Amino acid sequence: MRRRLDGHRHELAVAADRLYPATARAGSTRLLTRDGSTATPWTLATPLDLREVRLGWVEDAPAPTVTGREPEAAALLPEGAGAYPDALGTLARPRLFEDRTCYRLLDVAWPELTFTRARYFDGVSVGEAAAHELAAYELAAYELTAYQLTGQESGAPRLPFRALVGDPTDLRRRPALCAISTLTLRHDRRTGEASFVLHWRDAAKVAHGGGLFQVMPVGVFQPAHESAGAEKAGLDLWTCMVREYAEEFLGRGEEYGDGFDYESWPFYRLLTDAREDGRVRSHVLGVGVDPLTFATDFLTVTVLEAETFDAVFGDVAASNSEGRIVGRVPFDAETVRRHVRDEPMQAAGAAVLDLAWRHREALL
Repeated sequence: MRRRLDGHRHELAVAADRLYPATARAGSTRLLTRDGSTATPWTLATPLDLREVRLGWVEDAPAPTVTGREPEAAALLPEGAGAYPDALGTLARPRLFEDRTCYRLLDVAWPELTFTRARYFDGVSVGEAAAHELAAYELAAYELTAYQLTGQESGAPRLPFRALVGDPTDLRRRPALCAISTLTLRHDRRTGEASFVLHWRDAAKVAHGGGLFQVMPVGVFQPAHESAGAEKAGLDLWTCMVREYAEEFLGRGEEYGDGFDYESWPFYRLLTDAREDGRVRSHVLGVGVDPLTFATDFLTVTVLEAETFDAVFGDVAASNSEGRIVGRVPFDAETVRRHVRDEPMQAAGAAVLDLAWRHREALL
């Protein structure tokens, strides 16, 4: 069933999208969001400079209502597996699969975001289990005859664990571990043209989003090291993004060590200095939730002037540790439309592309 999930994530995401008809969407995509009817809207009306985002911390936040250890989740697992990561690690372990410290999102009140502590497997226990449940249901439904399907008393799928989670945008009900999905634009001021980099995520290498296109870099929002000092220092979107640029674009490893000094890291200084003088500009466009896995993403855009992009990254490699790279994709109306509507792309990637195109004049 895990192989089926990894091989049909796009189709399953389309099916999951239909389960939340009353939930707002980011742009014209499947990414679930909040429209401001009850609280701060999650999608911003205008791009927000990343430097203006403030991050708050709650040390002893209440545990989420749903953890993935409920009977509804256990019904999906082989006998003896405590939670979904146990079964996944034993039977279909991705190459990148570590239970590291992560930041759990508690509240969105732009420009302030509030977090607490969590572990990576907390998110896997809920999100990937819910995706697995839907894959199993869709397979069973496919094997039924049309008469049996139309003869059901209710057209709503029987998904007890997903029903237990409830509203995917309710940050109290589940561990909302976040990733930062960054659309990286190379902008040539002489011609006015811009291009971006795409990533094809390999299902054999990653626990989430395998078999789909995604913008890059994308990384789980987490500290660089398992220590209290690193946890405090890592509560910063920009430093996390810089690490992901080094890892996904340049092939740097993830070993940073306790007490890592960003200010003395040449790559960090290069990008940060360029941001300070305007050659690099980073904005956030919103936050949203994937309907299939409940993955929660900050939607960010980084624009690098062409000379700076070439000096920092050179020729983009054809692959990295998480999949295949497609570089220099034109950032134009037709290409954006095709990737947002037609290509098998993660909901967050489609959303940041769609919103970036709408805000292109402000971003470029």
